[in-house]
Amino acid sequence: MNGLRTWVINLDRAPDRLARISGRLAELGLSWARLPAVDARALTPEQRATLDEPAFCRKHGMTPLPGELGCYLSHVQVMHQFLASDAAFALVLEDDVQLHASLPAVLRGLMAHADRWDVVKLSAVHRGTPVPYLEVAPGHRLAVMLSRCTGSSAYLMNRRAATAYARGLLPMSLPYDHVFDQGWRFGLKFRLVTPTPCGHDETVASTIGVPAGPGRKFHWTRRLPAYAYRLGNARPRFPSGPPPARRAPRPRARANPRPPRPRHARPPAACAA
Repeated sequence: MNGLRTWVINLDRAPDRLARISGRLAELGLSWARLPAVDARALTPEQRATLDEPAFCRKHGMTPLPGELGCYLSHVQVMHQFLASDAAFALVLEDDVQLHASLPAVLRGLMAHADRWDVVKLSAVHRGTPVPYLEVAPGHRLAVMLSRCTGSSAYLMNRRAATAYARGLLPMSLPYDHVFDQGWRFGLKFRLVTPTPCGHDETVASTIGVPAGPGRKFHWTRRLPAYAYRLGNARPRFPSGPPPARRAPRPRARANPRPPRPRHARPPAACAA
């Protein structure tokens, strides 16, 4: 597709994942380039310094995992590689994503309506309370999200979005998929395709690390700042994108309209004698 370039984020120690997704991309006719993911097992001091751990604990209510930092920095690297290319659009894929047959048609539809979005999620963990307003492919519509929608395994972005992310994503204070969808923060039109043309493969083990659990999450009393942060982010989602066009209200018809009141002529003035 003209103007589109695809990046697949993949760890050096996960060749099996690369083989699986590369075969699927070939079936769909999509060319791609591999981006070596930042390995959490080999983080440099400079990479570790990009994490604002106090802010992460305050906003997320749990301790950060090295794998979350590696994932975050990998997506940041995509932004820089995209901006260094001549592509107009970037399709970003994590190597465990499932690609459905409708993906190419959805991509063509989105690029045909490039003025309606800056970033589009193509997969989702939560529904995000979508409000669809534009069909981009048969059975798939572009939507505004009214609630949080995590997951970053597949998304499409333009150069404006990559520029905003490259400037504003660091330091890290949240997992990547909790922050990049905050369109109001970056001044971006952030959208979702519903139903999504990509999915999550639950059978593939995560490379981020130990999942959240009792040992990682803070006690609920220490999580109060995180609850407050999430509540504060709920409100800006509503004006972050234009709602669907509203129909003009129909005029109400009266059940028993009153007949017009007859106008009586004034009596002639009395003549002087």
